[in-house]
Amino acid sequence: MQSKNQNGFTLVEIAIVLVIVGLLIGGVLKGQEMITNAKLKRIESDNAGLAAAMYSYQDRYLQLPGDDSAADTRFSVYGPADSAIGNGNGTIEGAWDMNTATVWNDGTEETLKFFAHLRAAGLVPGGGKDSTRPTNAYGGQIGIQNGSLGISGHVTIFGALEGPIAKIIEARLDDGDPATGRIQAGLTGGTNAMAVPGTPATAPYDDTKRYDLAFGL
Repeated sequence: MQSKNQNGFTLVEIAIVLVIVGLLIGGVLKGQEMITNAKLKRIESDNAGLAAAMYSYQDRYLQLPGDDSAADTRFSVYGPADSAIGNGNGTIEGAWDMNTATVWNDGTEETLKFFAHLRAAGLVPGGGKDSTRPTNAYGGQIGIQNGSLGISGHVTIFGALEGPIAKIIEARLDDGDPATGRIQAGLTGGTNAMAVPGTPATAPYDDTKRYDLAFGL
């Protein structure tokens, strides 16, 4: 009786397959790490760029964007009916996440006019009547307000950052605690979380949750 040939993989072939699989997994993980690092650097550069634009505006016009009481005469894009001026008191007033559909009134809605004034001045891209907030690397919005949580003075707020990312940013730039330091955090969707004073997130950061991060300027 003839025996049938048994076809199978040799040890060398199995070893080659395992090496290829290992290289593929390593490449995927490395690619994910590079994407994460690129997003982190974008958050840091967006924050630095927004602060630089605000201070450039202040140096140029001696008023803060959004709070500028002479914006209607300073920029030709605005007419009297646009109600584009702030109240000129040195504070950018209003909540960072104010509804962008809100109709402007003279002396109010300054957190919306902040981006419009920067655009009118050519310090960020866009038109002078566009009060749309920029989007951060994780899909949340970027805003500004006067103070947040336990931080006094103007802050930029980056919304809806993933827990692991918020944790890395804290470790790189601050003290690692969402309730202290120049960077503080509230849970995304938390009631009045980013107000002054608001309800900071408890430490440690939870990888399964999203956070709004306030950066002191």
